[in-house]
Amino acid sequence: NELKMVFSEMGIDVWEVIDAAKTKPFGFMPFYPGPGLGGHCIPIDPFYLTWKAREYDLATRFIELAGQINTAMPRYVVQRLAEELDARFAKGLNGARILLVGVAYKKNVADVRESPALKMLELLEERGADLRFVDPHVSSVRASTHPRHGAYAASEPWPACDAAIIVTDHDAIDYAALVAHAPLVLDTRNACAQRGLRGDTVAAA
Repeated sequence: NELKMVFSEMGIDVWEVIDAAKTKPFGFMPFYPGPGLGGHCIPIDPFYLTWKAREYDLATRFIELAGQINTAMPRYVVQRLAEELDARFAKGLNGARILLVGVAYKKNVADVRESPALKMLELLEERGADLRFVDPHVSSVRASTHPRHGAYAASEPWPACDAAIIVTDHDAIDYAALVAHAPLVLDTRNACAQRGLRGDTVAAA
């Protein structure tokens, strides 16, 4: 995720870099960037070790740094969306119709625990966006447990929007229809490029 942010500023496609690295015939394990981590195991469990290490006056600095970077990713994605809306349409997030595509924490599941989509909903609410979401596996979601944040029911594809963010790349989503429908698609999962869907309306995040 950190390299994704650096490469974005350098005008380098991180997904192309990973694909090139995957051509090594041995000893390579690809790891992919995204909008943040979610779920109830991998993103959370390393912090148990961090807490335990502190009992012994030790710091697990890499675990804590990784957590800071991954926790910051939803805010980074929202900022990228704001930049793209401004550059393309001279439009801010306040009043913009934003569609989140996929709100589960990973593809092809219905589990929203710790999903980065929840934080994005919260951040976009705070900036005055008009929010909708589509997810073939999730029927409703709340931005956070705080009462001032809203609850949302899934929309039928495809509601009118100024921009869509692909947060979770479920296989059941019709990405070609999404690209044809939305004036801007911010793709955090490389879902469009994997399907040969490229064009001026698709931007990487």
